[in-house]
Amino acid sequence: QLQLVESGGGLVQPGESLRLSCTASNSTLDYYAIGWFRQAPGKDREGLSCITANGESNYVDSVKGRFTVSRDKAKNTVYLQMDGLKPEDTGVYYCAAPVYCSAYLCYEGICSWGQGIQVTVSS
Repeated sequence: QLQLVESGGGLVQPGESLRLSCTASNSTLDYYAIGWFRQAPGKDREGLSCITANGESNYVDSVKGRFTVSRDKAKNTVYLQMDGLKPEDTGVYYCAAPVYCSAYLCYEGICSWGQGIQVTVSS
């Protein structure tokens, strides 16, 4: 079972940027599709972005043009670069694997999840 850890969250002003990282302490991520999800206050968990094992990326409409997902296999890390942050981007962000990127679903109905990291966008 993967042990995923997110890092890079924090408090920023609207229009600023953050870069989230997702890594596994106990195994390689090379062969996994990795999804990024957000749980906003009072809202359902939402898939935001996903990257396949071969580097293909997906985005939901709300983050297209602002967020960029990438992976560095040498560092065993998947990144979510978040630019032009808005207050509605506030929430707890999670990475998860393995994910079916076309639908933001977990293979076999279950994923390994990171601990979650808070992102707050506020003026």
